[in-house]
Amino acid sequence: MAYVITSICERKGACYDVCPTDSIHFVEEDDNAFEEWSTYYINPETCIDCGACYAECPTEAIFMEDEVPDEYEDDIKKNLEFFTDGPGKDMV
Repeated sequence: MAYVITSICERKGACYDVCPTDSIHFVEEDDNAFEEWSTYYINPETCIDCGACYAECPTEAIFMEDEVPDEYEDDIKKNLEFFTDGPGKDMV
């Protein structure tokens, strides 16, 4: 089970910097897709559940998939869509 970055994310980048498997991806702010894909996303295929991102997140936006609060459940789907139909589809 992978970690999920929820919409609480403020794009501080601390999680990205500590990920040992380069599983965290994002769209650059000047990219046309940024408005729709404005947070960071964790590739569930390469995440090793080490928790480094979770521990480093200054906004407490990262949760294990089965621990995402109810109000952020849509973020689980959005994360998966990033890698299946969105800008990250070529990263899987």
